Amino acid sequence: MPVLAKKILTWLFVGFLIFFIAFRPDGAADMVETIGSVLMAIAQGIGDFLTSLMA
Repeated sequence: MPVLAKKILTWLFVGFLIFFIAFRPDGAADMVETIGSVLMAIAQGIGDFLTSLMA
């Protein structure tokens, strides 16, 4: 991907995030909470797998 296109896409993404947080703070908070929950579930699954692997 050319560097200019990557910069443009990055700035568009940052702009969208700022817009989303400014005008839909409840939706943004829900999205962050959902992402956090998914990451925690993945970490828990990896932890469970490693625990059962060592047992």
